[in-house]
Amino acid sequence: MTKTFMASSVDVDPKWYVVDAEGEVLGRLAAKIAFILQGKHKPTYTPHVDTGDFVVVINADKFTVTGRKRKNKMYYRASGYPGGLTETPLEELLVSKPAEAFRLAVKRMLPKTTLGRQMFSKLKAYAGPDHPHTAQKPEPLTFRIPE
Repeated sequence: MTKTFMASSVDVDPKWYVVDAEGEVLGRLAAKIAFILQGKHKPTYTPHVDTGDFVVVINADKFTVTGRKRKNKMYYRASGYPGGLTETPLEELLVSKPAEAFRLAVKRMLPKTTLGRQMFSKLKAYAGPDHPHTAQKPEPLTFRIPE
């Protein structure tokens, strides 16, 4: 009889990955990154333990979107006051906060729990090609098939 392996916080050894978002489709890349942040790519995945890895996304402002989403996709915020609903199109969000659209796409694909917030804190997104995490020696992670 084999016992089921349940990971604990001691068993977790997170790795660092760097992903270049230039030319990638926003939702498809965000889904793959959310998968890695949750740790579902590891054989030691345990639902109640954060077994995921750190992901550094560079060029987070140079992703692509399909269709007319750049003009039609809206992001909503509510202040809590009557009439306090604010809507921002993706096009304007990319001008004011370039990497925020990418962060929101990944955040909304993670669980809405304290564990999901902990997983989200391991995502580091930067608008340019430079990042301050070179000391962690992140490995490049590609989702494209090399040509």
